[in-house]
Amino acid sequence: MVNIFRSANDKKFSWEKLGNIKEGRPDLGDHLPVEVYRQLEFSLIEALTKRYGAETSNAIFKEAGAIAGIEFTKKHLNTNASFKDFMTDLYKILYKLRIGILNVEHVEADFSEIIVTLADDLDCSGLPPNNEMICDYDEGFLEGILLQYTGDKYEVTEINCWANGDRICRFRCRKI
Repeated sequence: MVNIFRSANDKKFSWEKLGNIKEGRPDLGDHLPVEVYRQLEFSLIEALTKRYGAETSNAIFKEAGAIAGIEFTKKHLNTNASFKDFMTDLYKILYKLRIGILNVEHVEADFSEIIVTLADDLDCSGLPPNNEMICDYDEGFLEGILLQYTGDKYEVTEINCWANGDRICRFRCRKI
């Protein structure tokens, strides 16, 4: 049997690689506690940091988020929708999947800058303050979503983070 995570022929992520969860988990389903997700995320960050250092680890996590954001958009969102409808649909699917609660705070008329917040963030809401901005994956996730929707590259920077003592995560998305 081919290991989908280590196949030499196809290392690219696609939604299909997630498998048939309803078939494979008929009793436990598709829900799991946030602590289980964070256990995977934080242990992976630690392993990457030990091997490559914090800067590279963060960059890898952001890149992984972008890959996921692109595939997430392909699977769940209509890229032909108006910006308002696209963001409304994005809000709904993020809420439904319990990833977080999206709010669009500001949009430049030419879409060169967009400010969004994510409340109840899967990655960090509820963590004790540690004076760090830790949502690298979320930054990449938003970059991937915006790239897939607009065709333009955005640099997404977290400007407020729950883990930094804020009560919400806020991201500045600038077209580059």
